[in-house]
Amino acid sequence: MVRADDHVPSVDPGVEQAYATIVVVGGGCYGSYYVRQLRRATARGALTYDRLLVVDREADCIAAAAVGDDLELRVADWSDFFSAYLAGEARAGDAIVPSPLMPHLLFHWLEQRARSLWPHRHVSVRLPGPVDGIPWQREGQDGTRYVSFAEWICPVNCIEPRICPHTRSERTWSMPPSLAAHVKSSVGTDENLQASVILHCTHRAYGVGMIDVDDVLAGERTLVAAAAGRRANLLVGTVSHCHGALGILAVE
Repeated sequence: MVRADDHVPSVDPGVEQAYATIVVVGGGCYGSYYVRQLRRATARGALTYDRLLVVDREADCIAAAAVGDDLELRVADWSDFFSAYLAGEARAGDAIVPSPLMPHLLFHWLEQRARSLWPHRHVSVRLPGPVDGIPWQREGQDGTRYVSFAEWICPVNCIEPRICPHTRSERTWSMPPSLAAHVKSSVGTDENLQASVILHCTHRAYGVGMIDVDDVLAGERTLVAAAAGRRANLLVGTVSHCHGALGILAVE
């Protein structure tokens, strides 16, 4: 098993990574680990941030012990938090650190936005069909299709390097281009996807993956462009190179 501590930062050390707010989803074992790693990354010059914001439903979560000048704990339901945060508090340079066990929160946020933008239209969630070329796929009870290129158990903190730690050979796969091909091939089928919002979580430093908030807000603009005044089916995915959670947001 590969440990995150075995890896040095995978970004170019000559490129400064500067963030405004980094939102860490969950203050339990994963979230508190990410906080430690982000502080390590800052101390060693791998990145900078203005503040860390940990969001958890429990005031006494593990990360509460780490609250300090650089870290705020926000006690809130995750869906409620993103609804308020993305509506006004978010700014350029923010990023989100998802938990490996969180629900498909950013899909739910886009669904809420669609219902708010078009209260008199029918908005529904649909299960995507199988995606060609991805070996492991499972259907969730909430209309989410979970997909993975790995048919083995990956360490939760794998940074998805160029050489796969399991196969010991070059990683030739990546989820975003595979899903782009799926959207293109769906035209004229029952799925008939008009657009996609693929939120790519990539490794930034010391085993921590992030999604840029700018990409999330751009996803809302994609939704509006695709569905304003007409029916649309959007494939929405929160993915890394190797794994993903997918859903279809339908606006009629």
